Order: sequence, then structure tokens, then C-alpha cells
Amino acid sequence: MNFQLRKKLILQTLDLQGTVEVKEFAELLQTSEITVRRDLGVLAEEGLLFRTHGGAMKLSLAQTPVHFTNKAVSRAEEKDYICRKAAANIEDGETIFLDCGSTLARLCPYIKHKYIKVITNSLPIVYELMDTNVSINLVGGEVDMQRQAVHGMIALEHLARYQADKAFIGVDGVSLAKGLTAASEKEASIATAMASHAKEVFLLCDSSKLEKDNYFQFAPLSMVTTLITDAHISPELLARYEATNLKVIC
Repeated sequence: MNFQLRKKLILQTLDLQGTVEVKEFAELLQTSEITVRRDLGVLAEEGLLFRTHGGAMKLSLAQTPVHFTNKAVSRAEEKDYICRKAAANIEDGETIFLDCGSTLARLCPYIKHKYIKVITNSLPIVYELMDTNVSINLVGGEVDMQRQAVHGMIALEHLARYQADKAFIGVDGVSLAKGLTAASEKEASIATAMASHAKEVFLLCDSSKLEKDNYFQFAPLSMVTTLITDAHISPELLARYEATNLKVIC
């Protein structure tokens, strides 16, 4: 069966069922799971479906725009490595904040078996963690359809009501000189609010964002307790970050 026919059957099945696992697709298409995963990756990049851990979801359910899906699959190997390390720092019984963003969304498969409470403003994270062991608290406020996240004053007031053991945040850029930077003020305000109400703050950031400054500078590096990045960070840069008393996991 060629790719175009597999593509047609994949999209038709998703339209009927909403979500489908890789194993189900493999049986339907009479092909290997490796081929199915490759096909799903291609279709996700084309903005035709939303990739989930172990399968796919039709876009009308996930309501995830194309650009978010593309960001989610960008540097996927590095992000999955970072998320595995982050999950190892989450214990049963804890309450955690999860910021929105493509890296944070990939954390879900590694924590869905844990008995924890997650407070988040991310709609993709909510979808990923539904019907798992995780208790979900979705922040209220104005929905940003582009980012698939909740922002605004009400969201900040919501976050201020809670105390978390740990906050896991993402950024668009981080540097020793400028600290944490973001593409917009509203994203920065959510990250800052989560950090201010958590005992520990974990920054999940792939190495391509290190020593890169973005539009809006919103917090010093000292706001972060632990930086989790990938193995592509240079030994020299690693030493410079550790010299600031920042714990680095890589």
C-alpha cells in the first residue's frame, strides 16, 4: 500500500474515531508500526493531525494549530530526552505547575502514570493527561487559540491561589547576560507567576535556545533552580552556567 492510500485511510479513521493508537493503524494498514510512526510524523508536519504518545488525534479534538504541531516535532529527540530527565524529578503526591509550550507538552507521556496534581494553562497538556492517574487543574482565563493556552489577568489570579512543589517552565531564549526571554509578555507573565508560587523551578530548554535572547526579557537566571537541557551543550558553556550556582542536568 503506497503512502497516499495510507494517508487517506489514516485521516478517514481519525475522522471516525477521534484518536487511534499506532498498533491499531498498523493492523488496519497491514504495515509495520515503524512505517505508521513515520507516516504520522509526516502528516503532523503537514498539519493534518495531532501526534500523541503512541498514536494520533484529529485536529478538531486537539484544536492544535499547525505551527504548534510543527514546533512539537522540531528537535523531538532532544525534547524527549529533556522530558525524561524532568519526569525523573517528579514524585508521586506532588503538585506541579506546567507551563505551555512544545517541550512541556512532550512531558505528558512520562508522567501520566504518576499520582500527581498538575496545574497548567496548556490545552494540549490537558488533552494528553485526560483519563490518566494525573489530577488536572486547568487555569481559567482567556484562551489564546494560536498558542493553545490560557492567559490574562484571570489566569494570573488563578495561579496565585495555589502553591506547588515544583514549576516546569519553558522559554524562547536564555542567556547569562539577559536571563530569561520570551516572544510575548503574556507568556512571560504566566511563567513568572508559576515560578513565584513554587518551591523549585525547573527550566526545560533545548541547547539551541541557550545564549539566545528573544523579544522580551522577563526574569533573571536566578529565578530558576534547575536547568534541564540536552547533551549538545558545550562543556565550556555548561561550566559557565554551573558557575552561577545553577544546577544543570544534561
